Amino acid sequence: MSFVIARILDRINPAGVIYPYPPGGVGEKKQMQTQDTLKRLKTVEGHLRGVTRMVEEDAYCIDIIRQIQAVEAALNKISVGILESHLNSCVTTAIQGDDPTERERVLKEITEVFAMSGKV
Repeated sequence: MSFVIARILDRINPAGVIYPYPPGGVGEKKQMQTQDTLKRLKTVEGHLRGVTRMVEEDAYCIDIIRQIQAVEAALNKISVGILESHLNSCVTTAIQGDDPTERERVLKEITEVFAMSGKV
């Protein structure tokens, strides 16, 4: 799970903006989505610290598993939101653009994301 969190956090710069920027800059809606994403990530981070504490305190195994599943569900929801934003900005722009190489790159990237999600 920490790999997933690291991958998401790698996409956020110190100003709290998710990379890559959609062409034309970051609008108010995108900034609001970024703030919501950051808030959700911080909540998950706190929840994960709680799971770590449960393991350290030798809590009941099923309770730990349920909390891990809650963290996974929250991360999945965050991932879906980021993917939706990416599809509505970067992917749409690339598909509508004139550069066939960029179209292929973006479509391959999306395919790879889905392929990796099946391996996790």
